Amino acid sequence: MTTTWLVILNIAIMLLLIIGLFYMQKKHISFSKRVFTALGLGIVFGFALQFIYGPTSEVVAKSSGWINIVGGGYVKFLQMIVMPLVFISILTAFTRLKLSNNIGKISSLILGLLVATTAIAAAVGIATTLGFNLESVQISQGDAEVARGEMLEQKNLELGGRDLPQQILDLLPANPFLDLTGARPTSTISVVIFAAFIGMAYLGVRRKAPEQAEFFSKIVDAFYAVIMRVVTIILRMTPYGVLAIMTKTVALSDIDAILKLGKFVLASYVALLIMFGIHLLLLTFAGLNPVTYIRKAFPVLTFAFTSRTSAGALPLNIKTQKSLGVPEGIANFAGSFGLSIGQNGCAGIYPAMLAVMIAPTVGIDPLTPSFIATVIAIVAISSFGVAGVGGGATFAAILVLSALNLPVALAGLLISVEPLIDMGRTALNVSGSMTAGILTSRATGEIDSGVYNNMNEKIEAEV
Repeated sequence: MTTTWLVILNIAIMLLLIIGLFYMQKKHISFSKRVFTALGLGIVFGFALQFIYGPTSEVVAKSSGWINIVGGGYVKFLQMIVMPLVFISILTAFTRLKLSNNIGKISSLILGLLVATTAIAAAVGIATTLGFNLESVQISQGDAEVARGEMLEQKNLELGGRDLPQQILDLLPANPFLDLTGARPTSTISVVIFAAFIGMAYLGVRRKAPEQAEFFSKIVDAFYAVIMRVVTIILRMTPYGVLAIMTKTVALSDIDAILKLGKFVLASYVALLIMFGIHLLLLTFAGLNPVTYIRKAFPVLTFAFTSRTSAGALPLNIKTQKSLGVPEGIANFAGSFGLSIGQNGCAGIYPAMLAVMIAPTVGIDPLTPSFIATVIAIVAISSFGVAGVGGGATFAAILVLSALNLPVALAGLLISVEPLIDMGRTALNVSGSMTAGILTSRATGEIDSGVYNNMNEKIEAEV
């Protein structure tokens, strides 16, 4: 068969799998089961394409391009709704009086938990790297690694001079309309701040001109209802998106490179699993059942894992928190803040591991307590403003390595296994933001334990 016919055959198989998932939806199979089925089918189909044709074949490349219309299109739809959702969710928290009484306490708790867990994640990354005895000199540099290193060096030059005061200033919305487009790495936090300003202005108007405030509140509620309806429509596409994304990822993965760098991949996932276990321990110490959390969080963690976008997972993130008994306002704040602050995987574990791996190349002993403490502190501080989309981990690595005066180019050595590691990092990012929302709700006494423990209160009913 010619390449064209083989591509058509592969597309036809993908369409049959999509029809199968649609049939499951019509039979009212639960959302979680459909997502899990899509994940499994994507892995199997992806491996089949790679085994039959090879990851570098023209057939796989062209087939993946067509398959990506479903996967990539789904991610774009999610990214399309992120900024409107962040803006209207924060504003609604004010108009519905969800946060007016203790907004300062709630914001401080969420931010504190995000940064604290990122510092813990950095310590986990350091310990794992030392435990596996990982060093950058163990990795051979090919053309791809060299090119990646040069790109990182150029990126570092563009970011040069970004000290801590400048990073803080970058969080502020000089042009909120620009930030609503997501143009900057810190756009999400800027939109949160802009929405909070409008929300506080609303509270002031409500005291002086209640009729105008009531009219504004109705407009906000109308927009919120429409935006959430759009979110629900998009979330219904999740199984199809997961199927296509996983198929493409597995089909194009360089298995040989993964096997050669298996030690680094294994160490990364050990660190990620340890940190996820810490999330569960924190929930347990708060008197909450970690198994319930895992069962309810599975769909959003699965999507984050396959799509590699924390921002795209925001709608599912917020809905999952609400199914865990977190009040709407806190869920909105935790999900939105978690997109750019304190990402446990991308801004915590990853840059800390790189710092320890690269340190010996410049004569630094990574076992020195002062070096370890410095890395943890810099990682925590630099975790502000890391983008929740593809490239966030690279941005965090550049900030941390440049602050430690370590060669940034060496961060490109893991380029061949970067997508595989990034999948786990993104899932951990989302888990970290949800954990912050749940623990904040628990600390303020606002969590609904009945909803948390009720397995019928899941997002399946809405999607």
